[in-house]
Amino acid sequence: MAASRRGGERVKYWAARTKEELATFDSVDNIVFNIAVGSPPTQLQLHATIRTKNGSCVPREWIYHLTEGSTDLRTEGRPDMKTQLFSSSCPGGIMLKETGQGYQRFLLYNRSPHPPEKCVEEFQSLTSCLDFKAFLLTPRKQGVCNQSSN
Repeated sequence: MAASRRGGERVKYWAARTKEELATFDSVDNIVFNIAVGSPPTQLQLHATIRTKNGSCVPREWIYHLTEGSTDLRTEGRPDMKTQLFSSSCPGGIMLKETGQGYQRFLLYNRSPHPPEKCVEEFQSLTSCLDFKAFLLTPRKQGVCNQSSN
């Protein structure tokens, strides 16, 4: 499988049962990431650039390991963390559920800087059904950070 790269995805919304589970994202203004198939093709390499509310740009990288026949991903170096992929009816959108020690949260990623309102409503409706009542939206008041090409 040839390496493919998707670009410009942005984290927009997070949902969790409590605000404390989202506290790690309080300082975030926006995030842009690229994801590529790794070598071997059972890996996904995610490169993100986080713009903090104080204007700093913070690069991050994660390697996810795919499990055949499953929607579960394992994060390299984070044995306590499990990530599940969910499809979304939103164009250019995907939902993730992250579970680790002391937290459980959903993330809505979308390529558009302004996803359709119905996408946000779907995300909030689905997560509310699971008793996820705390929501966080990235403010996106600053420009995105440039990503270095890898």
